[in-house]
Amino acid sequence: MLLRLVGCFIGVMLLLPAHGWSDEPRVEKEFRVCADPNNLPYSNQKQEGFENKIAELLAHALDRRVTYTWWPQRRGFIRNTLSAGQCDVVMGVPAGYDPVLTTQPYYRSTYVFVYPKDAGYRITSLDDPVLHRLRIGVHLIGDDYTNSPPAHALSARGIVDKVVGYSVFGDYAEDSPPGKIIKAVATKEIDMAIVWGPIAGYFAQKQDIPLVLVPVAPQTDSSRLPFVYSISMGVRRKDKDLKMKLDGLLKSKASEIRKILEEYGVPLVQPLN
Repeated sequence: MLLRLVGCFIGVMLLLPAHGWSDEPRVEKEFRVCADPNNLPYSNQKQEGFENKIAELLAHALDRRVTYTWWPQRRGFIRNTLSAGQCDVVMGVPAGYDPVLTTQPYYRSTYVFVYPKDAGYRITSLDDPVLHRLRIGVHLIGDDYTNSPPAHALSARGIVDKVVGYSVFGDYAEDSPPGKIIKAVATKEIDMAIVWGPIAGYFAQKQDIPLVLVPVAPQTDSSRLPFVYSISMGVRRKDKDLKMKLDGLLKSKASEIRKILEEYGVPLVQPLN
């Protein structure tokens, strides 16, 4: 999730309040998913995202058909979807995300440094001195530079003057707004970006020039801010049977899920936990 991305997605999810669960009856032949209609590489209304593909895979295994409730992943997403009984499953939530009951993780990814291959950088660490002289793009959720892991880590190192913020929400009239930051790297509007891996991997494949993706190190910053996250699915807290079914499927379909993730360029980190 948002699902807009864990990095920012993580930040957004932590803003979403939990409300009372709905007791509305469900149609058992449906695998009811709530998702964002304009949020590649995760999901869109054309069902082109990797979360769409994974949902289809699981629904087929359950002998059900996927049905969607579409809702932009912003403040109130869980309240207006899962909590309101509009769906039974939300894809892509951080493992252990408190407002929901989470499945076992189905992938684990990391923030990455993204820069043009011809730039010749050899950046592997947030402490690389070269970062002080580069224009660095980061995703922002709000109006400050402390609301996403990369922004916070750069600020803690005094790297602020050349940081360029890109809204994780962007202009919703455009396709998949989070991808704008990767295009900015490819067109050299900025020198590099620090971006949540699934977004970076997917949109890097679509640029006209080759881009380098390097996992951010350290995986956990000195402020105990993680750059690696395990991602699960979320169900209502009372839906323990559904969680158990999904856990079983995530295990039995792990190789197929991994193949989908790799096709979308998602940088994968082991082990899952």
